[in-house]
Amino acid sequence: MKDKIVVVGGYGQVGQIICKDLGELFPGKIFAAGRSYDKSKEFCLKTNSKVLPLQMDVHENKLSEDFFQEVFLVVMCLDQQNPRFMKRCLKEKIHYIDISASHEFLLKVRSMSSRMSSIESTAVLSVGLAPGVTNMLVKHSLQYLGQVHSANIYLMLGLGEKHGRAAIEWMIDNMNAVFFIRDKGVKKQVRSFEEERKIIFPNGLGQRSTYRFNFTDQHVLPETLGIPSVSTRICFDSAMITNLIALLKKIGVLSLLHQPIFRRQVIKLFEKLNLGSDIYVAKVISEGIIKEQAIRYECSIYGEKESYITGKVAAFVAKRIYAKQYPPGIFHIEELFQWEDLFDELQTFIHFEEYKSEL
Repeated sequence: MKDKIVVVGGYGQVGQIICKDLGELFPGKIFAAGRSYDKSKEFCLKTNSKVLPLQMDVHENKLSEDFFQEVFLVVMCLDQQNPRFMKRCLKEKIHYIDISASHEFLLKVRSMSSRMSSIESTAVLSVGLAPGVTNMLVKHSLQYLGQVHSANIYLMLGLGEKHGRAAIEWMIDNMNAVFFIRDKGVKKQVRSFEEERKIIFPNGLGQRSTYRFNFTDQHVLPETLGIPSVSTRICFDSAMITNLIALLKKIGVLSLLHQPIFRRQVIKLFEKLNLGSDIYVAKVISEGIIKEQAIRYECSIYGEKESYITGKVAAFVAKRIYAKQYPPGIFHIEELFQWEDLFDELQTFIHFEEYKSEL
């Protein structure tokens, strides 16, 4: 019987949040999967065995046929370079959720899906804070305005929260990235940590300098929501660190990240860095039209622990996929769900603000 939910990376920082949430609703049907059975078992014992241990390595093609016959849903919490495992899940009619923030991986998924003759299960991508909540905030602004010409996303991330090595590596590797966005419907080449824009953040955080960064939401939303211009900028809760990185980019030091020795040292530095808090903020400023009047609509959420909200968003999607039949295919979160439903799930541990003004 296909009734199991497997959380790959289930004993990791985000995976534990997902497993605990789902384990309360579906005890005995949730599996915390990973390469170390001992680590999985140690975590599962803390859940009173509502979550069960499972040893598996998605990078090895050694999974038994029983796995595919009994699993209803896979939640992927690990960064992947190849969508091979996802393809196998979809071929076996297993629903799939992925929290990856890698645009390169999503491009491979798109290429893979175009070559698949048919898909009978539901896969949801862009599940987390950014992408994820940011996608939903942009969709919310589109529903409010009716017509949106541009959506600008701003993120503040806390340097005090401990992240896994893979997340830190992704951040470091994108600090000197060159990428394309949609600006008035036309592809435009931009670079990370350039084009400063000063933004006032909520919760008394004040005005901060933000810079372009290669988050996937800005690549996806022009296609899924039909918005001509979308951009994403970032800053850290430590203004000093944000400005230092921007300065290093300006004088060319970040180009050294291509050298393995320098890259390793920077990764180690960020692993030890504890110069801030665990706060996060996601703010969206959209410009559009209501009844022929040009309007700027702003909405934002803020809270603590980015990993926590990522896990909660993934659990929200998993619970709905498990309980209700959705169309088969590969979707981003904003294509299947509404902000109001997600907010109902998250409202006890986030703060939401919104306001509008005429242009």
